[in-house]
Amino acid sequence: MAYDFDLFVIGAGSGGVRAARFAAGFGAKVAVAESRYLGGTCVNVGCVPKKLLVYGAHVADELEQAAGYGWTLEEGQFDWGTLIGNKNREIERLNGIYRKLLVDSGVTLLEGHARLTGPHEVEVDGQRHTAERILIATGGWPQIPDIPGKELAISSNEAFYLDTLPKRVLVVGGGYIAVEFAGIFHGLGARTSLLYRGDLFLRGFDGSVRQHLKEELEKRGMDLQFNSDIQRIDRQADGSLKATLKEGRTLEADCIFYATGRRPMLDNLGLEHTAVELDERGYVKVDEQYQTTEPSILAIGDVIGRVQLTPVALAEGMAVARRLFKPEQYRPVDYRGIPTAVFSQPPIGTVGLTEEEALDAGHALKIYESRFRPMKLTLTDVQEKTLMKLVVDAETDRVLGCHMVGPDAGEIIQGLGVALKAGATKQQFDETIGVHPTAAEEFVTLRTASREMGASKPA
Repeated sequence: MAYDFDLFVIGAGSGGVRAARFAAGFGAKVAVAESRYLGGTCVNVGCVPKKLLVYGAHVADELEQAAGYGWTLEEGQFDWGTLIGNKNREIERLNGIYRKLLVDSGVTLLEGHARLTGPHEVEVDGQRHTAERILIATGGWPQIPDIPGKELAISSNEAFYLDTLPKRVLVVGGGYIAVEFAGIFHGLGARTSLLYRGDLFLRGFDGSVRQHLKEELEKRGMDLQFNSDIQRIDRQADGSLKATLKEGRTLEADCIFYATGRRPMLDNLGLEHTAVELDERGYVKVDEQYQTTEPSILAIGDVIGRVQLTPVALAEGMAVARRLFKPEQYRPVDYRGIPTAVFSQPPIGTVGLTEEEALDAGHALKIYESRFRPMKLTLTDVQEKTLMKLVVDAETDRVLGCHMVGPDAGEIIQGLGVALKAGATKQQFDETIGVHPTAAEEFVTLRTASREMGASKPA
């Protein structure tokens, strides 16, 4: 039968827009439906505005360090409204860019809520459209635990639009979003506590990285409370919030921010009209080619619950467009060795295996680790230290993982991601001449192993 579109994309986030643009460029007739904002989570309530707020918070560090370099500054005054207003204008600019990218690519943009009414049919604001294939790219949504008073808490969605900077903030969670926002609020001057139900935040990251960041945040005066969880939240007479913890203690705050996980955004999507199935975690079930259990429907990005990162969604969108409409250019997404950063303060950069993962995989290891005070801080009273770590296979000499906590970690780790993808060995790292004086050169001057362990560890 004849369809209105070759591909109908539900969701104009990073993955959906990438798939739509390139499919249209390959000659397909494409439509995209979006009910909220162009650019998805990353552009609107995720990576981009978060990084702008991180930059804002980091200015406090620059002001503190300025005196060591001869600058005499009046006491700085921070205005939350100015930062948020400027951030909003930048996001509006990016929304316009996404709109132009779609329209210039020949994609039909439908701004309204899309709902599946069959394997080949989508309804948008009462109008039905048919498509040979449908791509679900609706992303994720923050979720707050179902506790008494949950409506008094906010998530990352609301944090970007607060009218004022709260004086006291309680951040709940142990993932990267919690750690990043705790750093933002703390850096901008709020009295910040980070509450996590586990022993130590950032589960899944390298143990040295987790411990080092904990120590650095404590140096900065952030209140870290582990093995604690909230039982209920109540509004007090003065308008502040009281959090009652499961162990009976109470904490007071002006804002309670939850970053305790995200769920796939499947609300009113109409999956019941198709054969699409969900996995045991509630994400859309797909195979290696992002095909759902309904032959005509595919899914990518956060909604499938694999690696929930913007560049991964972009790669998945590209893979789908190529496989469907330019198969000679198709290549599968390689999920191994994905570089990533946590924009904490100080930030984290990491690529490859953690020490713990490498041991679990049966590798004999040589660990190279260095902690040092960055050169920039030597003229100041700041005692922050940078961590750099290499995880090396003792038998093959291949570098399995690179980890860093310190200034520009994300920028530095990107290049190391290329090295690991190419299979670089520790000898090749050693033979690479460093850029001096930089922190990055430490990665190619780590000559002596800190420790050895695993299968071939000497008796």
